[in-house]
Amino acid sequence: MSWMRTVSCRLGAWRLARAVGKTGKPPEEAGPPPNGFSLLPWLLMGMGAFSNLFQGKTPNPWIGGIGIFAFNSLYIGVVFRAFVKEAREARSTRVMLISLGVVTCTLAIIYGGSWLLFFPLLGLATGAIVRGRWLGRTGIGLSVLAGLVSAVRDGWDAVNIAYGTFISTMVTAAILSLSEAVRELRAAREELARRAVEKERLRFSRDLHDLLGHTLSVIVVKSEAVRRLAHRDLDAALVQVGDIESVGRQALTEIREAVTGYREGSLAMELDRARSALGAAGIDPVVRQSGPPLAAQTEALLGWVIREAVTNAVRHSGASRCEISVEGSSERVRARVSDDGRGIPPDPPSSAPSSSDPSPFPSSSLPSSAAGIGGTGLKGLTERLAAAGGSLEAGPAPRGGFLVTAELPVEPAELPEVTDPAEPADPAALPGTAA
Repeated sequence: MSWMRTVSCRLGAWRLARAVGKTGKPPEEAGPPPNGFSLLPWLLMGMGAFSNLFQGKTPNPWIGGIGIFAFNSLYIGVVFRAFVKEAREARSTRVMLISLGVVTCTLAIIYGGSWLLFFPLLGLATGAIVRGRWLGRTGIGLSVLAGLVSAVRDGWDAVNIAYGTFISTMVTAAILSLSEAVRELRAAREELARRAVEKERLRFSRDLHDLLGHTLSVIVVKSEAVRRLAHRDLDAALVQVGDIESVGRQALTEIREAVTGYREGSLAMELDRARSALGAAGIDPVVRQSGPPLAAQTEALLGWVIREAVTNAVRHSGASRCEISVEGSSERVRARVSDDGRGIPPDPPSSAPSSSDPSPFPSSSLPSSAAGIGGTGLKGLTERLAAAGGSLEAGPAPRGGFLVTAELPVEPAELPEVTDPAEPADPAALPGTAA
């Protein structure tokens, strides 16, 4: 028979490998959850009593027949209620279980013999209903009761009946509790998977907004420059066209990285891009940076803040000067972006984009006061910084214009993991350089 076992094992391995090859993961055979029908076959333990009743070996057969009918009816009702939490904890279920115990004791005392096997069935129904700290006490009490009744009727079989009652109670409770735990774990896993999908969708929408908002603003500004220069300085216009191509290629790369979830921004690169975008828009850029090296995650967060603030300044501020400063210490780092533009619009647009708005981005990304942090861009940045233990403030500057301030904690353990952010970025990746 060893060759049959070998063939069976190889066939099972082949099926498993085929399933893994199709789905990329081992098959999960969850199967249907248990229900009341899984406990009905145990009623066959009462076939001995039914056989004696059917053959006329039981005195007072009417009492025995009514007793068997009552026992089966109560047992079926109890075990089906056991798989619904609300029904299992209902008072009517407890009453049915107590009635089942009374019927079991009555039949066992009157007839004895094979009728004593109703006690293990009573233990099975009890294990399906009782949970928690009362389970052990109930199981012991029920087994003692079964042993006493069995000792009165058949002394030699009292230990077996008591043991069988206790085992059926505890094993049933253990199996059903494990089944419930598995069901809850599966539900929790599905919930975690759903939340992970929502989190990834939110991350992608934020990245896409932040990436395209800045990139398209730069492309629009440089396209306007091309239109102005085309008639009087063709060479300068061609330089701007090369910049547009470079920005577009860089945007494609960043979108691919955002889709895969592996995009990490460089603070030095973002500062160079901001300087180039502001200069192309006719805004005088002033960039200052000081402090120790920063971790990659901290640089990425500050880069997002600078990108969003500069994008809003280019698109909406009408400023002539924009200052960007990054100041760090051993504990915290602060980034400030301020301009001398119009500041808060007198009538802030609604947070919901209008269907007639030609802009591809929600109007809520415009600069605003604290309420404006609820916009798509600033709101997402506020949530990102808060998750990292930082903060973001946006509002009117004391001397006019608009001010965005971001603060983040700096952990010493992060410092050796990154290079100096002041190191110049690769010129080929800058918006102001042709690809």
